[in-house]
Amino acid sequence: MKRVIALIVAILFVFAVSSVAIAQEKPAAKPAEPAKPAAKPADAPKAEKKADDKKAEKAKVKQVTGEVAAVDAAANSITVKGKKAEVKMSADAKLLADVKVGDKVVAKYTVQDEKNVAKSIKKAAAKADKPKAEKPKADAKPAAKPAEPAKPAEPAKPAAKPAEPAKKP
Repeated sequence: MKRVIALIVAILFVFAVSSVAIAQEKPAAKPAEPAKPAAKPADAPKAEKKADDKKAEKAKVKQVTGEVAAVDAAANSITVKGKKAEVKMSADAKLLADVKVGDKVVAKYTVQDEKNVAKSIKKAAAKADKPKAEKPKADAKPAAKPAEPAKPAEPAKPAAKPAEPAKKP
């Protein structure tokens, strides 16, 4: 009986190890693709365009919040002084139309070909424009008198006479 159990355990062990080995095998590599003919001259711009699109998709949009240090309308560039550093970026004339030196802005930009290109420039809401909360006046009356604590409840009084049983008609 011991030999039969040992044989069954050995067979199960072999199956367990072999199933793990089979699961780890990689499928056979596909045969190499035949060489493609050289690209036609008309296809070259399309290939470059696809590569540029892939780069544009991978480019992360960054953001800087700060004060406009310089605006160069001739070169279509703007410099924003943020908390950490100054960021110089190129921008469309439409984005630069309302921006002046000293404005607080939030600029979103991407890095393309090692140059910062502005995607949007929005003026930040100035803190001075927000109405300040009025401070309480010194001669104002103090708040109303605080409420008094509730009085403890009085114990219930016992009934004067016991209830009479109901009469049958």
